[in-house]
Amino acid sequence: KIGKVKKGPKSLKESTRWALWYFKNDKSKSWTENLRLISKFDTVEDFWALYNHIQQPSKLGFGCDYCLFKDGIKPMWEDDRNKLGGRWLMTLNKQQRHNDLDRYWMETLLCLVGESFDEASEDVCGAVVNVRPKGDKISIWTSNCQNRDAIMTIGQLYKERLNLPMKAMIGYQSHDDTSSKSGSTTKNMYSV
Repeated sequence: KIGKVKKGPKSLKESTRWALWYFKNDKSKSWTENLRLISKFDTVEDFWALYNHIQQPSKLGFGCDYCLFKDGIKPMWEDDRNKLGGRWLMTLNKQQRHNDLDRYWMETLLCLVGESFDEASEDVCGAVVNVRPKGDKISIWTSNCQNRDAIMTIGQLYKERLNLPMKAMIGYQSHDDTSSKSGSTTKNMYSV
């Protein structure tokens, strides 16, 4: 089962079941019709079996997303576990698609399934990779944008795990602000 090994005796934390979703932007269908559940897993072996049989994000068409969320949480703002939350957002330029996107996405998945954020992992709902013509995005979604301690722990550990340079900033945005934005950018609540 997937979980975190605690210090001391090697006991695994209670398993979390994960669901991988795929979104393909077909203008003739509604947003929810474009979102498809690919598979669910709760073991390391099943994670790798799935990961090794799907296309890397850099090979997806523009407008496509992968979403990995805890089972029972849909990858949408309106889900009860997401609506009070937000996301750590990393934006990649076009050149990074070939150099960094797949590696960053794999590290993001490993952070989630390995529960790498200590106690703050409980606040994690999932992660999304968006493949877009102007630049790709990877985000980690959390359940409560007011839980500053957990959010900052996740952001700092995530930045370290991706080995991002100190000067590279990632920002945290509430879903509320993102869904009601009027321009193309949303103000960050936090950044690291």
